[in-house]
Amino acid sequence: MRPFEYERVTDAGRAVAAVADRPGAVFLAGGTNLVDHLKLGVAAPDTVVDINRLDLDAVEDLDDGGVRIGAMVRNSDLASHPRIRRDYPVLSRALLSGASGQLRNAATTGGNLLQRTRCVYFQDVTTPCNKREPGAGCSAIGGYTRYHAILGASEDCVATHPSDMAVALTALDAVVVVLSPGGERRIPVEDLHRLPGARPDVDTVLDHGDLIVAVELPAPPSGRSTYRKIRDRASYAFALVSVAAVIDVDDSGPDPTIRDVALALGGVAHKPWRARAAEAELRGARPTAENFRRAADAELEGSSPVEGNEFKVPMTRGTLMTVLGDLTGTEV
Repeated sequence: MRPFEYERVTDAGRAVAAVADRPGAVFLAGGTNLVDHLKLGVAAPDTVVDINRLDLDAVEDLDDGGVRIGAMVRNSDLASHPRIRRDYPVLSRALLSGASGQLRNAATTGGNLLQRTRCVYFQDVTTPCNKREPGAGCSAIGGYTRYHAILGASEDCVATHPSDMAVALTALDAVVVVLSPGGERRIPVEDLHRLPGARPDVDTVLDHGDLIVAVELPAPPSGRSTYRKIRDRASYAFALVSVAAVIDVDDSGPDPTIRDVALALGGVAHKPWRARAAEAELRGARPTAENFRRAADAELEGSSPVEGNEFKVPMTRGTLMTVLGDLTGTEV
């Protein structure tokens, strides 16, 4: 591990200034991702700014019926919070699907969103990786691809974003509140992360020194919601495929119809994938297995699996259909 300077701050403005003024500086929150990468030699900052004493660890009600979640709220506390469990069960279930109990106790809301999109080659400094070193090449293409992308990938990177929480927040239309040297701004979680393109080393739209201070949820959505994760182990494993779903069915008449729906997929792309094509197929449609399949096929029409992960296409279709069936009481 390369030596670095360490600074502990108690003010968000000071934290932003401390990182923005130093090109090699990084924030340290729970450290569940950064510390691993320091040990592996993947990250080598010259300054680490510890933000654990910032007063950003509250879950607060908003005037519009929504919720503001401080960036330093730990994943385990957020998952068990009564308001989140009652009004946003998709988020609570997604959080409980992530990592392990010990890691959830340390991981923070802001840090979870900013963990690196990565694969086994990114964390192995002996292999070429365009995310670590732009232009070096992508070892995953032609290599081990079981966990890799089938949507939105590029010839430079096929890694997938690992956060379960981010997938649920995407389906909930959450907004990230960011403090930068120029002031505060808001970014939809759906727009926070980037697809790889020719710059897979850039994970998000944030600038150096930008600090996530909160995540805001709109008022609780109508209908039912859930999160389902398909993985190789019951714990401490990234998703092969995951689905966050919120669906509202109008069953006041003889033929129930889907009034509204929000869907996000995990484990399939470089960022949480909002399934807009599937949503468009489902709104106003009847909740039937045929319509669920049609919606899944519309979303997967542009999928591009790589050799070794072709199974993810039918797995995504089946998982999406199963989740929709469970939420609407439809046999699929």
